[in-house]
Amino acid sequence: MAQLTIYTTSWCGFCRRLKMQMDKAGLEYVEIDIERNPEAATFVEGVNGGNQTVPVVLFPDDTTATNPSLQDVQTKLVA
Repeated sequence: MAQLTIYTTSWCGFCRRLKMQMDKAGLEYVEIDIERNPEAATFVEGVNGGNQTVPVVLFPDDTTATNPSLQDVQTKLVA
């Protein structure tokens, strides 16, 4: 399976929930904390109209989803 990337912050409850759900579903991903990575923060701002809204999932086809549900992620992966 191609790689998923999830952009997060340490304090984001939505991020923790999505990561927990993805772990339980057996989905592998790379996590990038935008507070520790300025380039990642800039990327997140670019896909969110200048806002640092997380979680942002970057899919293997280079599309993104902001604050998706687990079902949204799974649906996108099989599409």
